[in-house]
Formats: sequence, C-alpha cells, structure tokens
Amino acid sequence: MKIRQRCRDRGIEFLSSPFDGEAADFLYEIGLGAFKVASGEITNLPFLAHLGAMGRPLILSTGMADLAEVTAAVKTLRGAGADDIALLHCVSAYPAEPADCNLAAMKTLEDTFNVPVGWSDHTLGWEITVAAAALGARVIEKHLTLNADAPGPDHRFSLEPVPFAAMVAAVRAVESAIGDGLKAPRDCETDVTVAARKSLVAARNIRAGETLSREDVVARRPGSGLSPATLDEWLGRKISRDVGEGTLLKPDMFD
Repeated sequence: MKIRQRCRDRGIEFLSSPFDGEAADFLYEIGLGAFKVASGEITNLPFLAHLGAMGRPLILSTGMADLAEVTAAVKTLRGAGADDIALLHCVSAYPAEPADCNLAAMKTLEDTFNVPVGWSDHTLGWEITVAAAALGARVIEKHLTLNADAPGPDHRFSLEPVPFAAMVAAVRAVESAIGDGLKAPRDCETDVTVAARKSLVAARNIRAGETLSREDVVARRPGSGLSPATLDEWLGRKISRDVGEGTLLKPDMFD
C-alpha cells in the first residue's frame, strides 16, 4: 500500500504482477488499474481466465512462448471477458543477448492478435529498448534497481536511476521521431529549401525578343526562382526584356 501511495504521489501508474488468484483478488480490491502478467504464467490458463474475468486491462509477457501458446492465452483471456490486452515480446534469459531478441516478433504479435505490443527487456544496457521503440513498441518494461551489483538474478540487467532516466529520454525522442509516415516537407525545412535548391539562371546576357534555348540556362542557388524541374516549360519561349547573365529567371520575363 505504501508503494501504491508513493506512485500516486509521483504521478506514476501503480502496477503489480500477481502469481495466484488470491494475490489477483487483493490487487483488484485495492483498485489496481491494470494487471501485468509474467511470462511464466502464459500457460497457466485457469489463472488467466481468473484475471480475464476481472475486466481490467492486462499486459501479458510472452517469454518462452511460441505463437500457439500465445494464441491459447489470448483466447482464454478474451473468452473470460478481457477486451483490453497488450502483449509484450520477451526473451526470458538473464541477461538476454541482443542476437536472441528477435524484435521482429513484435510485428507478428501485432498482426496476429490486433493488440498493442511492446517489449520486456532483459538485455544489458538500454540500446535494445530504444530499438524496440523505433519498431513501434507501445509498452516498454525495463527493470529498475538502486544497485546493479546487488545480489540476485535481476539486478545485473536492470538499470540504475540515472541510466534509466536516459533510456526514457531516448525512447521519448524515438517516439517523436517516428512521425505519421507522410512523406512531405517539414516546416523546419523551409529556409534550407530556398538555400539548398537551385533555380533557373541566365547563362549569358539575353536580349528581349530572343527565344530561350538550353544553352541560355544554368541551374544555380538559391531556390527562390523557377525550379529546374520546370525547364521544359520555358524552353522555346521568347524573352520579354533584356536579362543579364546570372539573373534568376522569373515568369514575368517571358512573353
């Protein structure tokens, strides 16, 4: 209860992982907002049915499981009434090696079950967590410790507060970088666009009445004039006034 209150005081969602029905009932009674289910419970279908019937959101880790076992677990939860489920891909090794992480499995879970997916990280450091965020993880689980050298199986791959904060900042940066997928210029590129792109420029002095030829034009910066992409639209047209060499060509210079 003290931990729950501490979380509330800090604006953190309090979560806990029950390992039997009695613990689940207690957490339900004290108002736990969602259940985090450990990987080891994924084949404990009677327990999953008990959790599913409570009607709370569920975050289910899938370490050690194949797709058939995940399917059975999700079917059990949904059959018991659960309709708010997130699945965490996980590799239950302590620590897990990057080459074993198979982050692409998150996409398999998402496509198969049409639920939010995430990553439960048992690797050393936090690079793989950031990679998972870049691949679309909606939920991240990473263990926090006050001393990574403390005895016990979890401390070694857990993060102390300072690197944990750095991980969170990196994940948030990656989330903001993913964007909406629309390939279009960003507002921040406007000034650079003018400076970096080129315009059609007179390659020599051109007199009024002359017809513009390919030899009369070069492409030079800045990009505030006619785009070189429109060159064919202007070739063969008559110049309406004298144009000096190096002048950016503009529509009003043509008849």
